[in-house]
Amino acid sequence: MRNEKVQKLTLTALMAALSYVIFTFLQIKVTLPGGSATSFHLGNAVVVLAALLLGGVYGGIGGAIGMTIGDLLDPIYITGAPKTFFLKLMIGVITGLVAHKLGKITYSTDKKHVFKWTVLAACAGMLFNFIFDPIISYFYDMLILGKPMAQLKIAWSVTTTGVNAVISVIAATIVYVALRPVLIKANLFFKIGKEK
Repeated sequence: MRNEKVQKLTLTALMAALSYVIFTFLQIKVTLPGGSATSFHLGNAVVVLAALLLGGVYGGIGGAIGMTIGDLLDPIYITGAPKTFFLKLMIGVITGLVAHKLGKITYSTDKKHVFKWTVLAACAGMLFNFIFDPIISYFYDMLILGKPMAQLKIAWSVTTTGVNAVISVIAATIVYVALRPVLIKANLFFKIGKEK
């Protein structure tokens, strides 16, 4: 008999490490005047995937920890670590809520249903990030960097956040749909939420 809580915590740590590595080493950084930066990356895809596999809270915590550590270890992003933690946690929570509470993808055997709700959940999480990341970043940057720098960063923030969102939805959906049957067959698939 497996200890599901230990496995979930272990996979949460694995997702934290994966989000850190992908965010830190597979990003395309766009340096802005004044020493600030934004980036194109797939870190959010890991947060969405973690929420689909482990549920919103575990997935959100894993992604938030990994990407926050990435911010803390990069002098350019260090001041943004608190907002990163909040935003990534919320991506996971929202994705998990839509996938597991509304779509009940864990208990479905209908591939079309699972695919549809996987896409909807990923879109919901990334839509939250697309709306709130630039807004929170703007006010956060105004406090730390001043109004001129915040205004300069907002256009780049909207662009990179939008591109990251589209790529993350596609990547997380492809990986989840491919992993799901393998995990079910290996008896490693977690039942999240309550059955209808």
